[in-house]
Amino acid sequence: MSDTAPTRATRNSPDRRPLVTAPDLLSSLVPLLAAWVPRQRWFAGKGRLITGFTLLSATELLPCTGDGTAPGLLQLLVRAQQSAPPRCTPAGGDRYQLLLGVHPAPAPQLAPAVIGRPGGGPLRGRTVYDALLDNRLCGLLLERLRVPGRIGGLRFCREPGADIPSGLPARPIAVEQSNSSVVYGDSFILKVFRRIEPGINPDLELPRALADAKCARVPAPAAWFESAAAGECGEATTLGVLQPFLPGSADGWQLALNALAVRADFTGSARALGHATAEVHTALAQTLPTTELRRPQLDAIAARMNERLEATARAVPVLQPYRARLRTAFDALAAMGHDGRSWAAQRIHGDLHLGQTLRSADRGRWSLIDFEGEPARPLAERRRLQPAVRDVAAMLRSFDYAARSGPAGSDPWALEWARRTRAAYCLGYAEAGGLDPRSAPELMRAYETDKAVYEVLYEARHRPDWLSVPMAAIRRLASGGEPTVGVDGTGPTAGGGPAVRRDGRG
Repeated sequence: MSDTAPTRATRNSPDRRPLVTAPDLLSSLVPLLAAWVPRQRWFAGKGRLITGFTLLSATELLPCTGDGTAPGLLQLLVRAQQSAPPRCTPAGGDRYQLLLGVHPAPAPQLAPAVIGRPGGGPLRGRTVYDALLDNRLCGLLLERLRVPGRIGGLRFCREPGADIPSGLPARPIAVEQSNSSVVYGDSFILKVFRRIEPGINPDLELPRALADAKCARVPAPAAWFESAAAGECGEATTLGVLQPFLPGSADGWQLALNALAVRADFTGSARALGHATAEVHTALAQTLPTTELRRPQLDAIAARMNERLEATARAVPVLQPYRARLRTAFDALAAMGHDGRSWAAQRIHGDLHLGQTLRSADRGRWSLIDFEGEPARPLAERRRLQPAVRDVAAMLRSFDYAARSGPAGSDPWALEWARRTRAAYCLGYAEAGGLDPRSAPELMRAYETDKAVYEVLYEARHRPDWLSVPMAAIRRLASGGEPTVGVDGTGPTAGGGPAVRRDGRG
């Protein structure tokens, strides 16, 4: 393994020689990174051998070769080269952001964060570790965000009027996820993106637009950091976002599991969540561009869904017997365009599920978070205008997930809980001005099927023990069961329903 591109120098201070000019910086780290990166939850290339890394940029935020009394902090953007890249992998390989702490002898509590000790190069004799597990270095990131400006290849930005106190204690979130997060006191949470694509991330773009629309359902960004230079897309690349933390709030996933554990009704909460979702969709449609999907666009959407189905069936053989029957859902979507029907499309959440929602402890008010979209999908696809019903279908899948993965499992009571909860969510969505799901059975079934296919691939790769959950939905959808739900809470409908407005919101 070797560094196949020269390092790019970024001078942080005029009075010292920056570490990042060292030509052997990356080559000395490659053996360590090749062993550490594949073990991280955010690594997208699992199952394929890393054959090398290319250094795209490097910024020394704190001196890494000082006297050894304080840790250094190094930010890298690297491209991972892997064997047999799939079609969805960007040309040359996936890009990742690494924030590395450097110290001769890090504190014992940092042992789980250790990546290793380079055998050569400018960091020889020092320990390199994941800086986002070091409270001290996380505190430095907050200070950088408090003071807008440029450091080497990075630019730190702050929303005008945002009040970010100094010295807030940092608490890294230890739960593995597709990115890394740090909570500061009870005030802010910083999400650091790991798999990087050029351009603005929707988790910055959409909450800022919603803040402009005065939509209080989504925490407004306070600060962010990005690449200082525009990439090939003409936009700076978002690397991390600081947003208000909502202390005392409970995430919808845990609330649903708690209700299932004691066989409690959840329809009131689901109905209120439907209201919140519709409010966010309405604000996005009013603030950002919309379009009309006609025959060519609907054909293209159906074709992409079929491609994902075929690719997933090749990767997960248990899906293969259901391919023909699942394709009928996508064919019905394409047929809408052939019949002269059209559908409104807009910016949406893109990865909506119960874990992306928070309910406040005081007023029981729902908020939506994490607008990044499905991390496995390309950024351009996540920023594409889509029918709002895609978010609705994804949330319906989440209620089904909760029912089947909770303590009740496949108990008939839990499955009835899911049906009633799904119906209540749709009712709340329609009441708040959203699309009546009975009006779009073809769209609902196609998007729920596409989501279930995505879940099959995700679980097969990351959590094989959970594969039975989406496969239960695959069997139901393949048999034509429950293409949508009645918003009056009475249960499945056979389709049809009242006409929808041309804006696609009921």
